[in-house]
Amino acid sequence: MEISILVAIALVIFALVVVGKGVRVIQQSECMVIERLGSYHATLANGLNIIIPFIDQPRATYWVFNGGIYPTTRLDLRETVLEVPEQNVITRDNVSIKIDVLLYIQITDPVKATYEISNLPNSVAQLAQTSLRNVIGEMDLDHTLISRDTINAKLKAVLDDATDKWGTKVNRVELKNITPPREIQLAMEKQMQAERERRAKVLEAEGDKQARISRSEGLKQEQINLSEGDREAQIRRAGGEADAMIQVAQAKKQSINEIKSALGDANLATQYLIATSYLEKFGQFTQGEGDKVFIPYESSQVLGSLGAIKELLAKK
Repeated sequence: MEISILVAIALVIFALVVVGKGVRVIQQSECMVIERLGSYHATLANGLNIIIPFIDQPRATYWVFNGGIYPTTRLDLRETVLEVPEQNVITRDNVSIKIDVLLYIQITDPVKATYEISNLPNSVAQLAQTSLRNVIGEMDLDHTLISRDTINAKLKAVLDDATDKWGTKVNRVELKNITPPREIQLAMEKQMQAERERRAKVLEAEGDKQARISRSEGLKQEQINLSEGDREAQIRRAGGEADAMIQVAQAKKQSINEIKSALGDANLATQYLIATSYLEKFGQFTQGEGDKVFIPYESSQVLGSLGAIKELLAKK
C-alpha cells in the first residue's frame, strides 16, 4: 500500500515536471529559440506554447538587461540601450580624448542573433569602440567637439551595416561625453574667455561709434537749424529794412512834392533839400565844447540859398 502511494506521488511529480518542461508562456515583445536534439527547431512567439519535454530545449544566449549583459533564454525584441564603456581615442591632430557612447539596438531576427554571433551585445560594443577610433582618427579636435551629429551618423552607418548579418539593427547612436585632457580644457577656457573679451570690446567700440555718429548728427542738425534760423532772420530783417526804406522814400517823395508845390520851382526845392541835409550833417561835426570846426567856402553858398528860400516862403 505504501509502495503504491509513493509510486503515485512520483508519477504526479513526474507529470508536473513534464508539464513544466513542455509548457512555455512567452511575454509580449519576447521570443524563445527552441532546439530539438541540438538543432534549431522553432522560435516561440508570445503567448502559450507547447514543446516536447527533454527533446526540445530553449537555446541560451546573451542579451542586455538593466544596463548589463546576462545569459538568457528569452530574447527581448524591444529597442534596448547598450552603453559602450568610456575609452581613449586619438584625433587626427594627435590629441587623446575620452568618449563614451550609447547604442540603441533592436533584434530583428532572433535566429541570426543566436547563431551568427556568440555574444551579441559584447560584439556590438567592441565593434562600436573600434569604429569610433576610426571615425575620430579622421577628425581634428575642434571638428570633433562640434560635430556630434556627423560622428553619430558615420558610426551608425558602420554599425548598422556590420550588425545586419547578426539579425540586429542599430537604430540610434549618441555620444554621451567627450572629455579632452585637462590642459586642453584650460586652453579652451582661456580661448573662450579671450573671445568673449574680444566680442565685448567690439561691442563697446561699436556702441561708442554709434554714439559719436549720433552726437555728430545732432551737432550737424543743430548747425543746420541755427544757420536756417539766422538766414530766416536776415531775410526778415532785410525785408523790414527794405519796407522801412520804401516808407522813408515815400515820405521824402511826399515832402519833396509839398516843398516843390510850396516854392513853385523845382530848383529852389532841390536847393532847399540840400541845405537842410547839410545842416543836419553839420550838427554832427562837433562832439565837444572845445571842438573847432572849419567850414568850407561852398557852405556859405548853401546857407545863402537857404536864406533866400526862407525869404521867398515868407513873402508867400
